[in-house]
Amino acid sequence: MAATLVVLAHPEQRSFNAQWAQASATASADLGHEVIWSDLYALGFDPAERAAHYDHPAGIPFDPLKAQAHATATALPADVAAEVAKLHRADRIVFHFPLWWFSPPAMLKGWCDRALAHGALHTTDQRFDTGILKGKKALFCVTTGSSTDESAYNGKEGDVNLLLWPLAYTLRYVGMTVLQPVCVHGVHGYHRGEPAMALTDKLGQVLERQAALIAGFDALPEIAFNADADFDAKGRLRAGRPSVTPFIRHDP
Repeated sequence: MAATLVVLAHPEQRSFNAQWAQASATASADLGHEVIWSDLYALGFDPAERAAHYDHPAGIPFDPLKAQAHATATALPADVAAEVAKLHRADRIVFHFPLWWFSPPAMLKGWCDRALAHGALHTTDQRFDTGILKGKKALFCVTTGSSTDESAYNGKEGDVNLLLWPLAYTLRYVGMTVLQPVCVHGVHGYHRGEPAMALTDKLGQVLERQAALIAGFDALPEIAFNADADFDAKGRLRAGRPSVTPFIRHDP
């Protein structure tokens, strides 16, 4: 049986983000998938990596990567072990979150810092093309307060696809295939009158379309990343190899 992990990073259970995540879960269950949940705020997941999570000797500087690798070989913190197990079990991972201050919530960043543990989900030899989670697909379902125009490549709020690239590349690092994000813009609580009614209608349509989106998951377009072979021994993009993102390019 295929398994879908739904990761929700929003503090309000009545939010549109939460409703959208539930729509993804329902659609996945209707396809016969096992549905796994990580509602990070509801779980009380601690996003701050620190020595207190580990059996770390006093007086020795805390090195997160070394601590994670040692814990992988002995015993990971229980909350991290649970997330690692979910990621291993899942074939698809659907992330639901808003953009706050031009990035995902700190809760989700902290989840990456801790749950994508060194030793458990990546090593120096198992990353990118040889990542431990290779073969799994991830999708971002994102809300922004900014409008569609403001979130465009030439928009005042910045290109939403570039704002999401660091998170996408994080998942690429551990081997995942990352799909083009699905974004719903203009989602905030300051609409009044007709604009508020229009937003309610728009969000209702998004929820209605989610079943079709999940049913067509495997046909959704992917974010392009450079292959390992595109880089030289120093990790620089080789001449003649494509630049598929402004974050990795030939010219300064």
